Amino acid sequence: MRVSFFKVFIATPVLYALLLSGCNQEAPSEFKKGGGKKGEDAVPVAAAKVVSRDVPIEIEVIGNVEAYSVVVVKARVTGMIDKVHFVEGGYVKKGQKLFTIDPPQFLTAVSQAEANVQRDRAQLQQARANLERDLAQQRFLVSQASRFANLQKAGVISKEQSEQYQSNADVVAMAVLADRAAIASGEAAVQAAEAAVKMSRIQLGYTEIVSPIDGRTGHLTAKEGNLASGNVTEMISINQVQPIYISFAVPESQLQLIKRAMAAGRLPISATPPDDLANPETGSLTFIDSNVDMNTGTIKLKGTFSNTRNRLTPGQFVRVSLRLGIRGQAMLIPNQAVQTGQEGSFVYRITASDTVEMVPVTMAGRVDQDMIVDQGLQPGDTVVTEGQLRLAPGMKIRLRAPRPPEKTKSAAH
Repeated sequence: MRVSFFKVFIATPVLYALLLSGCNQEAPSEFKKGGGKKGEDAVPVAAAKVVSRDVPIEIEVIGNVEAYSVVVVKARVTGMIDKVHFVEGGYVKKGQKLFTIDPPQFLTAVSQAEANVQRDRAQLQQARANLERDLAQQRFLVSQASRFANLQKAGVISKEQSEQYQSNADVVAMAVLADRAAIASGEAAVQAAEAAVKMSRIQLGYTEIVSPIDGRTGHLTAKEGNLASGNVTEMISINQVQPIYISFAVPESQLQLIKRAMAAGRLPISATPPDDLANPETGSLTFIDSNVDMNTGTIKLKGTFSNTRNRLTPGQFVRVSLRLGIRGQAMLIPNQAVQTGQEGSFVYRITASDTVEMVPVTMAGRVDQDMIVDQGLQPGDTVVTEGQLRLAPGMKIRLRAPRPPEKTKSAAH
C-alpha cells in the first residue's frame, strides 16, 4: 500500500508529459522530473531540524471550576430582618456577622424564663421547709404515741386514747411523704425552667447570624425588613473559593497511566483562565472518581487549587493541563511540518542532495507549537515546514527564510 501511495505522486508528472506529447509530436524539453522548468526546478521551502530534549508528558482538557464547599444560610428563628451586615457578592470571613433578626421578643422570652426559674426555686424552698416542719412534728407524735401506748398497757389510759395518738402520728408520716414528693417535683420544675432559660438564650443567639466559612456571598434573597421564617427562609449562599476545585474528565484509556504516575507522587495541574492565558494557576490532582461514565467513556477527576488571588470563579471554564511526568530526549518538530495522507501522518525530509523524501511518522503528542515524534525521524534530520503543497518525493528544493508568525488578535471579553 505504501508503494502505491508514492506512485501516485511520481506518475503524475510523467502522465502530464505524455498528454502534452499527444498534443505535440515533440515533447517540450523544458519539463524535467518534478514538473519544474530549467532553472526553476528547485522549489522554495522553509525547513527546521529535528531537535531532541526533555518534554513534559501532559493531558490537556477543558475543566470547570467548582466551589470547595457551598453553604446555604437559613434563619433558625422567625422574626423581622433588622440589619444586613455585609455587601452582597463580597467576601466574608468565618464568624463574621451577616444578619440581625429583631431581638426584643427573644429578650422577653429570656426574661420570662429566668423569672420562672426564680419562682420554681422559691416553691422548692417552700417544699423543703414544709418537710422539715412535718419531720419535727412526726418525731414528736411518734414519741407521744409510744408513751401513750405504754400507759395504755399499764391501764392508766384507755385504748381509744392511745389509738388516737398513733393515728395522729400516722397522718403526719403521710404528710412527710407528700413533702418529699413535692420537693422532687420542685427540683424537676427548677431543672425544666433552667433548661428553658438556656433554650431562650440560644434562640436569642440565633438572632445574630454569622458566616460558618470563609467565602464569597451570592445573591441576597432576604432583604432588611423582610420576615424570616425559622428553618425555612434561605438568606444567602456562600461559596468557599480558597481553596477551590477544578473538575475535568479524561478518557478511560488514560486512567492506568494516571494511576501509575500518582504512585510516584502528587501530580501537578495548571489551569489557565480564559482572560489571562499567560498566567496559569497551579494546583494538584486530589480526586479520581470511582466510576467511569458509560455514556462518554470518561472518568471525572478533580484538582485542588489555593486560589489565593481569587482568579478562579465557580462555574468558570478553564484550560487544564495535567502533568504525568517527563519524557526524556523526545524528538520534536514544528507542528506545521506534519502532513496527513491516506496512510497517516508523514513529513518531507530533506536529503543531502537537496531533494525531499516522504517519511511516514508516528506522533506521540504535542508540546506548545511542536509535535513529539515517536517513530520515523532521527535528531538532526531536516524537515520541510512550509511549501509542502508544491512538493513530491524526489523534487529538488531550495531553502528560504520562514514567514514570521502572525500576531493573534486578543478576543474581546
